[in-house]
Amino acid sequence: MTQLHFQRHRRLRQSAGIRAMVKETYLHKEDLIYPIFIAEGENIKNEVASMPGVFQLSLDNLGAELDEVVALGIPAVILFGLPAEKDAVGSGAYHDHGIIQKATRLTKERHPELLVVADTCLCEYTDHGHCGVVEGEQILNDPSLNLLAQTAISQAQAGADIIAPSNMMDGFVTAIRAGLDEAGFAHIPIMSYAVKYASGYYGPFREAADGAPQFGDRKTYQMDSSNRLEAMREAASDVDEGADFLIVKPALAYLDIIRDVKNNFVLPVVAYNVSGEYAMVKAAAINGWIDEKAVVLETLLGMKRAGADLIITYHAKDAARWLEEK
Repeated sequence: MTQLHFQRHRRLRQSAGIRAMVKETYLHKEDLIYPIFIAEGENIKNEVASMPGVFQLSLDNLGAELDEVVALGIPAVILFGLPAEKDAVGSGAYHDHGIIQKATRLTKERHPELLVVADTCLCEYTDHGHCGVVEGEQILNDPSLNLLAQTAISQAQAGADIIAPSNMMDGFVTAIRAGLDEAGFAHIPIMSYAVKYASGYYGPFREAADGAPQFGDRKTYQMDSSNRLEAMREAASDVDEGADFLIVKPALAYLDIIRDVKNNFVLPVVAYNVSGEYAMVKAAAINGWIDEKAVVLETLLGMKRAGADLIITYHAKDAARWLEEK
């Protein structure tokens, strides 16, 4: 045995202290962004059946949720709205008194230091459930851009710290950037859903946000899951048009894309740990098949290792508690 030559990798794993000393990747509470679903009405706290622990909340129940988020040390929330009424052009998305505008004002009044990221899209507000203007069964790109810019301006006026457009229309970043700048919001950054795939992982979100398309699908504007080079073209366009952050969505099946985006662009990269990814872990944990804490923290750490600087995740509150324990 003394004549064998091999590396002693285990030397650096012999104790918790040594393992901590050589640890390469870290997950912090400051990396997390927590999604919240806000519904019109009063006394609403509806648990989403496919997302245990996630609720649709009315404004009168939002304050307690925000208090918990702040107490846990989570620095940012992303808000999604469930309007009382929908129409063909999603006017509730850009109304001064839309549900997200009201939720944003409440959030900034209660916790000025909590960063509000506003999801900027039309699908939750349109009666057809698509992310733009529809003619027949065609989703029109250019007429949708003005409405998206109006939405972003309205959200900024309400106090949103970051605009996060998720619609995947061509030119959406440049239209929103121009609109914000002209309205006096040149200082407001855009967290672009730069690389958003048409994914089967979105099912629970569509229940939570009541935003499923009423006809067809979103494959004419969201990306095909088989494409990798296209992701680089999409991200490059958003960088050129003025994006400040680049989101990759979903995360787990697209860790290679997160790494590609990180390697090719200098902007902060955001992984969206989506509803289906959350639901699978929750279901397995409820059935006792996995150690939820271990799996969640390993999963989020994997996203950081892949190159994500920030993570939008429904696990944020639990993860913050577990990180505090560590």
